[in-house]
Amino acid sequence: MNTTFKVLLGMGLGIVVGLIINLTGANAPGTWANSYLTDGVFYVVGTMFVNALKMLVVPLVFFSLVSGVCGIGDIKMLGRIGSKSFFLYLITTALAIASALLIASGLGIGEGMNAESAASFDGKASPPLSTVLINIIPSNPISAMAQGDMLPVIFFSIMFGVSILMVGKKALVVSDFVESLNEIMMKMVTIIMAVAPYAVFCLIARAIADLGMDLLAQLLGYVLVLIGVLLFHLFVTLQLVLKVLSGLSPITFMKKMRNTQVFAFSTSSSNATIPVTLRAVTKRLGVKNSVASFSVPFGATINMDGTAIMQGVATVFIANIYNVELGMVGYLTVIMMSVLASIGTAGVPGVGLIMLSMVFAQVGLPIEGIGLILGVDRLLDMIRTAVNVSGDAVVSVVVAKSEGQFNQEIYDDPDAGNTTDQPLEKHSVA
Repeated sequence: MNTTFKVLLGMGLGIVVGLIINLTGANAPGTWANSYLTDGVFYVVGTMFVNALKMLVVPLVFFSLVSGVCGIGDIKMLGRIGSKSFFLYLITTALAIASALLIASGLGIGEGMNAESAASFDGKASPPLSTVLINIIPSNPISAMAQGDMLPVIFFSIMFGVSILMVGKKALVVSDFVESLNEIMMKMVTIIMAVAPYAVFCLIARAIADLGMDLLAQLLGYVLVLIGVLLFHLFVTLQLVLKVLSGLSPITFMKKMRNTQVFAFSTSSSNATIPVTLRAVTKRLGVKNSVASFSVPFGATINMDGTAIMQGVATVFIANIYNVELGMVGYLTVIMMSVLASIGTAGVPGVGLIMLSMVFAQVGLPIEGIGLILGVDRLLDMIRTAVNVSGDAVVSVVVAKSEGQFNQEIYDDPDAGNTTDQPLEKHSVA
């Protein structure tokens, strides 16, 4: 069995075990299952795995991006790749939020509902655009790396790579060294993926076991509409973008992205999934590192298709519950705020709720309304993260195809980059 099949198997078994624990009431506080399984083994193994992925993010992004810039060898091409990626990410996010508002308002979710929740949520003010722009340039790049601030890391990495290009032959030793380090980091991703099936099982089982089924039933309309719009964006909108702009097969794309989508689903973090996404885009989809090294971390930072959809559906849902008429101006404000907020917000678990509070503040909805959907957000966050990373991969493929930085043979080969559980090869360093 290859790793992809084992990960999917771990995901399926995790859902079954999580449902059994939840429906039997075995996960009540203080019980054996709660102490030793969900908050014990499942929590420890899952968290260790996510930390292992996060451990790779900053060095992988830095080395991959620097080697990618050096591999391009043309600063003008780098500018084209950056502008194309940025434009496509904004377009897909705008399409996502627009479809969410259209479908949710058409179905009228939340109308006449008397939902109650003991949960509360403290909002956060939207940072001014000037602050977002200033924070892109790090005053201390080492500090930015330590804190995992991806936009400053991306900016410094690009500057470092461009400087190597401008120095020329004298910097060849540095560029070769960085290329070697990038290969080492990708090998580390392969090593960590060997334990992925077991970690995914633990992450999924714990998440499902903690999810209150009563709450899920109460908010069933909201949950079903949100999942429906997310799947519509994943299987229709993104695949149309891929087919129209690149001419490639969406079926092949979806088959090769399954593994990455499961990782994103289990971690609920676009940033934590960067190593896996980067590996899939380069090794499975045929995008050259010169493009993927920029578009993938950039997308994990600013491309929030799934989160934008959640904001659209949640805005309509809460507005209907509180009988607030948004109108066309309100809907346009939601679209603009969602696109802008996605640029300055990190790709970490739960960040969608922070972005949602910014949107609510702009359109005059009560922030405490977020408390109504707080309980089911963990499950939905997992699904929308899978949509986010799929959007990153689509844009990466489209940009690479347009720039001639794409390998069609790898894309068409069903086994390209597919890992198996072969023992690691022993290489002598002598």
